[in-house]
Amino acid sequence: PLDYFERKEASKYSMFEQYALIAAKEAIEDAAFQFENENLERFGVVWASGEGGVDTFEEDVKKHYTVDNGAVRYSPFFVPKVITDMPAGYISIAYGFSGPNYGTVSACASSNTAIASAIDQIRLGKADVIVSGGSEGAITPAGVGGFNAMRALSTRNDSPETASRPFSKSRDGFVLGEGAACLILEELEHALARGAKIYAEVVGSGMSADAYHMTAPHPEGLGAKRVMELALAEMDVPKEEVDYINTHGTSTYYGDIAELKAVKAAFGEHAYQINLSSTKSMTGHLLGAAGAVEAVATVLAVKHGIVPPTINHEDGDEDPDIDYNLNLTFNKACQRDIRVALSNTFGFGGHNACIAFRKWQG
Repeated sequence: PLDYFERKEASKYSMFEQYALIAAKEAIEDAAFQFENENLERFGVVWASGEGGVDTFEEDVKKHYTVDNGAVRYSPFFVPKVITDMPAGYISIAYGFSGPNYGTVSACASSNTAIASAIDQIRLGKADVIVSGGSEGAITPAGVGGFNAMRALSTRNDSPETASRPFSKSRDGFVLGEGAACLILEELEHALARGAKIYAEVVGSGMSADAYHMTAPHPEGLGAKRVMELALAEMDVPKEEVDYINTHGTSTYYGDIAELKAVKAAFGEHAYQINLSSTKSMTGHLLGAAGAVEAVATVLAVKHGIVPPTINHEDGDEDPDIDYNLNLTFNKACQRDIRVALSNTFGFGGHNACIAFRKWQG
């Protein structure tokens, strides 16, 4: 953290807050705003995290209840370092953004929920620019231990770099990741007026609930199917224009099967013309930040016409419950003109969220 913060300042933040501030700074600098020409009341922040300051919570509980034998002397920064809305607040303070400002929590769908909500703020005319993304810093003993107790994590500990293998028969859970990503969402006329560098156009979002189980996906992927349809319906985008889907693809047994069923149900025969891939095979699963990282990957895929791969698949590792006639983009990126792309995220609690991006033709 000392590459980005003074030591005293860094001590005020949990890891997810540090990641958020760094990602937001990079995105805002890339956007090249001339703030002296802007009304900062029209700039907002909508930020996501699934776990919040789990590192701080764990460290402080250990310190006070193990080391100090129950003597409770918490830091005044304990609460701000734990609650999940604080990145939105810290980013707004850093830049003076006084428009809509809040956090979203919907487990591993948190970032897409934030992005979808930010889009709505702009479409409702409540902001011109929303800084939106997600951050997570949950690689801690409790973070790893909790997911391991649920049997959600891969146990391929002898080969961690190949452990995340979505859509392969030998998949046995996800690999935990952490970090952050940030998008600058901007009303089109506002962006054009200032000569902004536009990466892609947001054409829709969808959110739904499985209403099925605390942790398991609906076996037919009904909620996942619905969010993809909703994201396209928002601006009447024909499903035949979808060329790429960045899947949720966590490398869990039931999740991967349900998502591919959802894709086939939503797109019919066109599903076989779409490139599908899981970038979690390369990044690990960033939980509440996954959607932000994958939205960035999806936008860059659209802009550059390059589909990122699903790595770690091996010949002979086919699951009879998965349709390999689908183009799962195994092991090697491919070039393709991408007109419209979807980014899927699904979370514990049955949360589903999808964002649709279109190639910018300006």
